[in-house]
Amino acid sequence: MSHLTIPKTYKLFIGGKFPRSESGRVYDIETAKGVFVANAAQASRKDARDAVVAARAAFSGWSGATGYNRGQVLYRVAELLEGRRAQFVDEIQQTEGATAAAANQQVDAAVDAWVWYAGWADKYVQVAGNGNPVSGPYFNISTPEATGVVAIVAPQKSSLLGLVSVLAPALVAGNTVVVIASEQAPLSAISLAEVLATSDVPAGVVNILTGSAGEIAPWLASHADVNALDLAGAGDIDWVELQIAAADTLKRVLPPIDGVAGPAVERVTFFTETKTVWHTKSLI
Repeated sequence: MSHLTIPKTYKLFIGGKFPRSESGRVYDIETAKGVFVANAAQASRKDARDAVVAARAAFSGWSGATGYNRGQVLYRVAELLEGRRAQFVDEIQQTEGATAAAANQQVDAAVDAWVWYAGWADKYVQVAGNGNPVSGPYFNISTPEATGVVAIVAPQKSSLLGLVSVLAPALVAGNTVVVIASEQAPLSAISLAEVLATSDVPAGVVNILTGSAGEIAPWLASHADVNALDLAGAGDIDWVELQIAAADTLKRVLPPIDGVAGPAVERVTFFTETKTVWHTKSLI
């Protein structure tokens, strides 16, 4: 007997759940050769707003956890990524037209990058914070803190590694995230969402939208409850207008990049704010 083919509908990931778009829209995902693979939800501005609400609700818990705890949680994601390697390799081959070797290399790099960032969760403060030299009987100490909700446009041509390269550093310091996945190759993003949902990452810390970045990003850029914007994968849309919209609410913005960003502590510290405390020294 022949077995029925069950095409999968890849949904959104908002608040730890997998809803369909409130608009009811989906779009076709095809292989590099134009063969239908699956349907993916096409997110709307309402979905984007819902994702920001979920991210804001999760912020206090995630940012309030210790760096050591966040590092443990992020490392667990890497473990689960490695455990589902075959699925990610298959999806990368289908949507990017990559060879098995190239797909495996991308998964290797994604896992390695995730582990690298997980290791910085309890260390970046020592690099970005310090005791400042001052004249007088005072201690002056600066320490970085998470900036809040970060909206991200993921790189478009690297479905898994590109996503990890922008998602992981935003999470390290305790930010929560709304990310727009690669429009043409979103399968790895939703599979990563399934990993996050079965790991220890609290609901709402990561929210993943699929669909058109050109349609969704303006609403995130202008949203008053989004604190920062990473436009890594926005090079093909009008990203200057996104910067202008972000300026109205004083967001810090990372501009588009070519390819995939390599691991860098600077991507962690960019999404932090520095708090400085003065305290008198004891004169006894």
